[in-house]
Amino acid sequence: MEEGISRDPVVAVLHDPEDPPPDMETLVPGAKIRRASDAGTLEQALADADVVLVTDFRSGALESAWPAARSLQWVHATSAGVDALLFPALVESNVPLTNARGIFNAAIAEHVLGVMLAFAKDIPGSVRLQDAHRWRHRDTERLADRRLLVVGAGSIGRTVAKLARAVGLNVSGVARSARREDSDFDVVHGQDGLADALPEADFVVVAAPLTDETHHLFDASAFAAMSPRARLINIGRGPIVETDALVTALRENRIAGAALDVFEQEPLPADHPLWDFPQVLVTAHMAGDFLGWRRALVEQFAENFRRWRAGEPLFNRVDKRRGYGRAA
Repeated sequence: MEEGISRDPVVAVLHDPEDPPPDMETLVPGAKIRRASDAGTLEQALADADVVLVTDFRSGALESAWPAARSLQWVHATSAGVDALLFPALVESNVPLTNARGIFNAAIAEHVLGVMLAFAKDIPGSVRLQDAHRWRHRDTERLADRRLLVVGAGSIGRTVAKLARAVGLNVSGVARSARREDSDFDVVHGQDGLADALPEADFVVVAAPLTDETHHLFDASAFAAMSPRARLINIGRGPIVETDALVTALRENRIAGAALDVFEQEPLPADHPLWDFPQVLVTAHMAGDFLGWRRALVEQFAENFRRWRAGEPLFNRVDKRRGYGRAA
């Protein structure tokens, strides 16, 4: 913490008015909590705030209220992705930004494994047959020895890879740059090698952060490169996948299916065609949300707050120009 602060530090908390973070006063002792649910109340809170905790990172309120910050020393986002917070004034400032890397890794990996199993074992087909009271035997697929490509070899991608390898999948990755050796992946391609890696994959998981380089990374050309047996799983960010191109690829059977937890437009409109494809699984941006996740996020922040007060280095610092942190 900056020298000279003898008072209790002030933490401004930007949150959805219907979903405030729990137990702040209990879990973050020694802090004065200023709650804000919009740009106006956040502007007042920022007047003497030392720290901002952002749980409502899509609102744009922090950017609007930013000029009111006079003594801000640190911004923490309770999300792994921080693209919505990277407005120019924050990026250009000396204020460090940290994120919630690590909290959601295991839950998201379990979700990915679950949807891969659902595809392989045709669980959606069984549910539809059950709803129709129809008995129909089918043979289903194995996951063992299938090929998984994880696009985004950060902490979430690594956890996905470890769990997938445990059930027998062969796992490759795609990262910003290629790596000769990696303990969690059979091979890691650079992003410029994505088109060459796609044709071999049975499952493609999008786990990358949203940056200028990854926006619409999965466009018509990417779907054309994928195998017609492949399923796309997006647990990263919605705009990494060009929605119209995906709909076309599904309609024309260029790929075998998709499991989508994030979308370019959220909530997904009720009349969107993605709802009606039988080979598509839609979840409501919930892949990482396990029972107790809200408290876990506050506990993680509380530990970083303790470090900050003690003058220790913050963990989970984000490179604001690249838009993501270094994988653990």
